[in-house]
Amino acid sequence: MFSREKSPKEPRPPLKTWLPAVALGWLVPGGGHMLLRRYGRGGLLMAAVAGMYLFGLMMRGALFTPKVADLFTTIIHCGGFFGNLASGLLYFLTVWFGYDQPDMPGMVHDYGTKFLVTAGLLNVLAMVDAHEIAVGKKD
Repeated sequence: MFSREKSPKEPRPPLKTWLPAVALGWLVPGGGHMLLRRYGRGGLLMAAVAGMYLFGLMMRGALFTPKVADLFTTIIHCGGFFGNLASGLLYFLTVWFGYDQPDMPGMVHDYGTKFLVTAGLLNVLAMVDAHEIAVGKKD
């Protein structure tokens, strides 16, 4: 009925093709696109990620730290931490300058926390886009 013909695998592109763009895109949001000479898209991503991150800071959102406890707490705190870490240099500068907002009740603080994590997740999407452009899957 169904044939299981194996399709030929595409060769993987070498690391030197895509790694610089992805690494720079993580460290500086939009930087990978700038390296690939996609200045408009890079500038837009830089403004979007940095703006979202700064709005989160202005709303006094909390940064996550990895915490291991029950499964739900571990997923929330470790996932939030990796979301914050995905913002690259913005996260490191925030920690280096000593920003430490404790998790406190209130809608504005809660939205600020979500903005901080979402900025990192948007940067992950930007890194995937830079990878696809670098390997030639996308223009």
